[in-house]
Amino acid sequence: MKTLEGVGLREVTAVYDGAEGDLWELFMGQQIHIGGLKSSMDLAQRAGIGAGQKGVDLCCCNGAGMRLLVRLLDVASMTGVDATRTVVERGKVRCEEEGLADRIRFELRDVCDSGLPAGEADFVWAEDAWCYVEDKPKLIAEAARIVKPGGTIAFTDWIEGPAGLSDAEAARFLAFMKFHTLSSIPDYRDMLEKSGCTVAEAEDTGRFAPYVDLYLQMVDMQLTYDALKIVGFDQEAMGAIAGEFGFLQELAHAGKVAQGRFVARKNP
Repeated sequence: MKTLEGVGLREVTAVYDGAEGDLWELFMGQQIHIGGLKSSMDLAQRAGIGAGQKGVDLCCCNGAGMRLLVRLLDVASMTGVDATRTVVERGKVRCEEEGLADRIRFELRDVCDSGLPAGEADFVWAEDAWCYVEDKPKLIAEAARIVKPGGTIAFTDWIEGPAGLSDAEAARFLAFMKFHTLSSIPDYRDMLEKSGCTVAEAEDTGRFAPYVDLYLQMVDMQLTYDALKIVGFDQEAMGAIAGEFGFLQELAHAGKVAQGRFVARKNP
């Protein structure tokens, strides 16, 4: 597991309270994760998530994943937990606008200390978000606490790829992304097993590099003005961001950063 000191929850909430979070949504849509709807549906199918179930989304952001699960898969109810006020308030408004507020609620809390009852959720869900959490073992333990025995923990996340990052590459990447740590597939497998879960799937989705290519093409070919507006038309700042995205693209194609998919069951 790669680590960068000096980055924590305060830095992450600052991203999603400000312009950088708006940039991510511009590039990726409301579902701010690699693969959008296709990735969500794939994860849900592999995890056996569907009608009548009750779920918890840890690091729910604006709640787009919860709205998808409720609307398209008839999940009975979702509770989302996130520590960033801006995205939580935005999510509440969007749920009201889509007529889903009666089945989705938000908790503005640290996901490692959610305050939710133990052993009641049919599943815990997350998409490309746990990379932001500083204490990942505590997060996994909290997910295992919340889900009922035999229930499911299903998530995707940005991970260190099989080629591995050098210390210098990791420092630059983690600083840009505001990640305190970056886990690998073996790291997450080990954390899940230590929290009393049996891992059913732990693998690279293969999506990361082509989707980074897509986002960069969109900004270059279509969304340049929109992106500049978000950063106050500061072309120097936009150039610096573009440079870091170019570096991310290099890491992705070298197999040094990837998207992992994980499905685990809590042991009875």
